[in-house]
Amino acid sequence: MRIPIGSTLRRRLTALLGASALAATGLVAVATPAHAAVSCQVTYTKAWDNGSGFGANLNLTNTGDPLTSWSLTWTWPGNQGGIQGWSANYAQSGQNVTATSLSYNGSLGTGASTGIGFNASYSGTNTNPSNFAVNGVSCGGTTPTVSLVVSPTSVSVPEGGTATYAVRLSAQPSGNVTVATTAGSGDTNLTVSSGSSLTFTTSNWNTNQNVTLAAAEDSDTANGSRPFTVAASGLSSVTVNATEADNDSTTTQSLVVSSTAVSVPEGGTASYTVRLAAQPSGNVTVTNTAGSGDTSITVSSGASLTFTTSNWSTPQTVTLAAAEDSDTTAGTRPITVASSGLTSVTVTATEADNDGGPVGPRADNPYSGAGVYVNPQWRANALAEPGGSRIANQPTGVWFDRISALTGNGSPTTGTMGLADHLDQAVIQDAANGSAPMVIQIVVYNLPGRDCAALASNGELGPTELPRYKSEYIDPMAAILARPAYANLRIVAIIEIDSLPNLVTNVSGRPTATAMCDTMLANRGYVDGVGYALNKLGAVPNVYNYIDAGHHGWLGWDDNFGSSANMMFSAATASGSTAANVHGFIANTANTSALTEPYVGTITEQLRQTSWIDWNRYNDELTFAQAFRQRLIQSGFSSSIGMLIDTSRNGWGSCVQAPCQPTQATRPTAASTSTDPNTFVNSSRIDRRIHKGNWCNQAGAGLGERPRAAPATGIDAYVWIKPPGESDGSSSLIPNEEGKGFDRMCDPTYPGNARNGNSMSGALPNAPVSGHWFSAQFQQLMANAYPPLS
Repeated sequence: MRIPIGSTLRRRLTALLGASALAATGLVAVATPAHAAVSCQVTYTKAWDNGSGFGANLNLTNTGDPLTSWSLTWTWPGNQGGIQGWSANYAQSGQNVTATSLSYNGSLGTGASTGIGFNASYSGTNTNPSNFAVNGVSCGGTTPTVSLVVSPTSVSVPEGGTATYAVRLSAQPSGNVTVATTAGSGDTNLTVSSGSSLTFTTSNWNTNQNVTLAAAEDSDTANGSRPFTVAASGLSSVTVNATEADNDSTTTQSLVVSSTAVSVPEGGTASYTVRLAAQPSGNVTVTNTAGSGDTSITVSSGASLTFTTSNWSTPQTVTLAAAEDSDTTAGTRPITVASSGLTSVTVTATEADNDGGPVGPRADNPYSGAGVYVNPQWRANALAEPGGSRIANQPTGVWFDRISALTGNGSPTTGTMGLADHLDQAVIQDAANGSAPMVIQIVVYNLPGRDCAALASNGELGPTELPRYKSEYIDPMAAILARPAYANLRIVAIIEIDSLPNLVTNVSGRPTATAMCDTMLANRGYVDGVGYALNKLGAVPNVYNYIDAGHHGWLGWDDNFGSSANMMFSAATASGSTAANVHGFIANTANTSALTEPYVGTITEQLRQTSWIDWNRYNDELTFAQAFRQRLIQSGFSSSIGMLIDTSRNGWGSCVQAPCQPTQATRPTAASTSTDPNTFVNSSRIDRRIHKGNWCNQAGAGLGERPRAAPATGIDAYVWIKPPGESDGSSSLIPNEEGKGFDRMCDPTYPGNARNGNSMSGALPNAPVSGHWFSAQFQQLMANAYPPLS
């Protein structure tokens, strides 16, 4: 979909003028001054540590004579190994590790630095190494700058209740660090309930510790505020602004239930929470009673809850269990949440049956022999466009990019359809489909801290709101998908676009790093969130999970390729999930990378050095997807996984109306005859973007291959997951209630940044907020379709 190319800052280290000569001789001689003085400094920063695996970033600074290549070595003090890294070639023998430079980062002038990093595993104590050497000469290690990391820095505290924020350190300290939280002047009802003094050690420095704030009951109706200073000796303090959420206005007492639809795995448990909306005058008893239905579903704990004048706003957990049975029915049972004098709430619990279900075992390729759901609302938009009837019956993905999208507010003809509405329509289309099965494609897209390296698709959940993602988004989604009415559908779930690749390419040690991506790597919000989604949705027998795998212009480089596959396996085995919950992967979602580049041909070492290919080993999505599939299998996924490729906007045909391609008005029909490598590639390539880092509403893009099953080896289907005509992001700031920001990469006047080689954005003008209908884009995609529309 978006973001970086992995190599924007690394190219041009070998001049093309010399490339022809090197190709003729077949070797390169590297000269080193006879008396070059090697001197270096290394900073080692642990990024995350879960007790058996960890990630680290290293920064190497050359403080001696210029280097043309480097070999960084260190010895592990403990039992660490299994390195999968980026920005260097890694080898380990016993406890000794060697990381050698790549073609683009070997040249380090005096004072120059480069960053590398890796993920690894360990047992026992994970002590940092300290004995670094470059080219055999010992380096002086440095201690990373330690600072306070506080999230969030604005907290709403319910009157009579509590709220928390998290504190950790940014880097490993040399000794214990005491962090104190002190209340400033303001509303004295707001106080520190716990965590006023926290101790961080060399072991737990990266583990969040909570500070709990409390708001005492009072009789006023003001939402008072008070600053709290988080401080440690020698470090810059951080201010947390706390606001009391007053309850003395006209708040009506009611039951607040976190989810009214819960999927309970057979043989397992699931939960929801209950609290009161306002402070009661005395104790309130809330009962959770199972009604008629599937008796294998029971209330395991929390059948009776007591809320007082003190704990009324603190959610209490109700746990449901589903006993193992021999049937294949995903049964349901209502749970009534009730209290005297209050309106009761019904929670619909659905058993996620593990006995096969009426659809039997999952198909190897869900698209094989199946019809695919046509979204009636997208179809209506397409039919309203001149010429849109030519593609209005094509299947597209349905995106659920916020919690409210699950319920919707209308019908197929009015309002916004929710998940159950779409599934109901898919059942109707299935009935008209004869004996062939029916596939419906949904996009699961609401992680906390979403889209950490861009702004156009930022979401509603903050970086610490993983619990809400689980209980308010994934749990109800799984419960709806598990309803017996939908058991005969094949539900393809596209899992969290743009998430996991960001944890490899846009974190510290990379030139495209962002603070938000560092946060999401450290707090495991993406990894644990994806694992939770895979686990919950994978428990539904007719759901087929496909994880987003970026695209060749993002992960095709050597230092991104294997590391991303390993990161995806880590997520697939997080939060109770296993790799068996992953049916496959999808490449090029909402992106415009060409499916094939027939006229560029084989990517030779000489062509890799051109400015467009930029040292990548792949130049189109088909070769990338097929190769990445093999690398994913190497990382631990089943050899039966399949790939999807989104071809909804990567046709790049001959444009017949403005706006046309930004750099060329017609599609190449043959390979260039130029002997200059750059000219050859730029004249032969199908992809007409200004730069591979461009992603937003690209001028000149066209519809690609029509959706179809099993088009190539290892590919389950070509799909249109991003519906043509839905914007990637607004071309100017448009306030909205969907949490979506303004990204300059969607502004056609933007001259670019390091991620796209400081090139123009190539975006269309007058674009609406992401996901909203964009008529001009739809018309361009049809006009520039390849194969052309009839």
